[in-house]
Amino acid sequence: MTYKSPLPVTLALALILAACAPASTPDPGPPPVSTPSQAPSQVPSPLPPTESPAPNATPSPVPSPTLTPQPATTFPDPGAFAWVEVLSGLQRPVDLQNAGDGSGRLFIVEKAGRIRVFADGQLLATPFLDLTDRVGSSANEQGLLGLAFHPRYLENGRFFVNYTDLNGNTVIARFNVTAADPNQANPASETVLLRVQQPYRNHNGGMVAFGPDGYLYLGLGDGGSAGDPLGYAQVTDTYLGKILRLDVDNGDPYAIPPDNPFAGGGGFPEIWAYGLRNPWRFSFDPLTGDLFIADVGQNKWEEINFLPAGSTGRLNFGWNIYEGLHHYQGEPQMNFPYIDPVAEYSHQVGCSVTGGYVYRGAMPEWQGIYFYADYCSGHIWGLLNVEGQWQAQVLFEAGVSVTSFGMDESGEIFFVGDNGQIFRLAER
Repeated sequence: MTYKSPLPVTLALALILAACAPASTPDPGPPPVSTPSQAPSQVPSPLPPTESPAPNATPSPVPSPTLTPQPATTFPDPGAFAWVEVLSGLQRPVDLQNAGDGSGRLFIVEKAGRIRVFADGQLLATPFLDLTDRVGSSANEQGLLGLAFHPRYLENGRFFVNYTDLNGNTVIARFNVTAADPNQANPASETVLLRVQQPYRNHNGGMVAFGPDGYLYLGLGDGGSAGDPLGYAQVTDTYLGKILRLDVDNGDPYAIPPDNPFAGGGGFPEIWAYGLRNPWRFSFDPLTGDLFIADVGQNKWEEINFLPAGSTGRLNFGWNIYEGLHHYQGEPQMNFPYIDPVAEYSHQVGCSVTGGYVYRGAMPEWQGIYFYADYCSGHIWGLLNVEGQWQAQVLFEAGVSVTSFGMDESGEIFFVGDNGQIFRLAER
């Protein structure tokens, strides 16, 4: 793990990239959805969910894949692979998740407040969950932003979402699937875990993900405007500019993990890491448990942060003292180090980073490579660690604005286009 110097530093990792001006991407308006109404066959039905978790339950570890592939040591020839469209006609999708229940279904989050089900090659006409009555504006960076299924979803039918409400504030909530239909959630089952007041309409974060420790991790931006004018990212008495960590298997509606860095005081006990501007997607490697965080920059640098499995909390990623590896403003604190990103790129190349996933599917050439993209330019990078050295390379041109990535139950990787398309990486 490396740390930022208290003085401005030069770029330690050079990314050899073809420079291009940030693209302007007007919203073309997605095409109408044409969807069959029949449900897929043989979808496992979760057991009827309980109303509250069992007291003193042990958090559910996220299962690791049984395969133990050899990690790649170099990037494969991208010309031998292509991103194949598997779905179109969605309304501004921003997230794609699987339930880990063996059904093979994909759940796609539409920014306006709906979660759609893609199963057996079909986009079901009826949403899995429709929250358009409680999600406020989906303009700017607001809306329904994130989805995570409980590691024991097949047993308890629980999942978690992050959305901005009618007042523009962040809501972290739990819902249950209906006992009668695995393709229908119960909108009346909402249990709110957290409400976070947002001072501005941007930098809401939105990621919701379970770690290998079974705890729920939440990503929140610094509250918005520009430059973090309220200084939220560097203080520990606000949830903004943070990654939070909750035990959702205990407490009402959650408990504080005892090893959270501020569990005993000195800051909000939910906080696990801070110094983030707008973490637009983080993910845990399903094989190793390593954590990758894509943090959107201000006006010059976009960054990827990395934490090896087992990292403790109280981690400071440096915003708004640093933007990427570069000093931004203010005086660095001398009593606690800032964690360097492992990769960055300038706004000569793009404008807004979109974090992705480490590939763990069936193609051996891509094993262990982390994918991420830029929203404006459509560049898709691979990031690879070889003998302790991080290497990043532009591998593909998406041709669309990439809002998110996703992974199916077998570890195959997808990207989500703002124009309503979903693509999967495949051999030519």
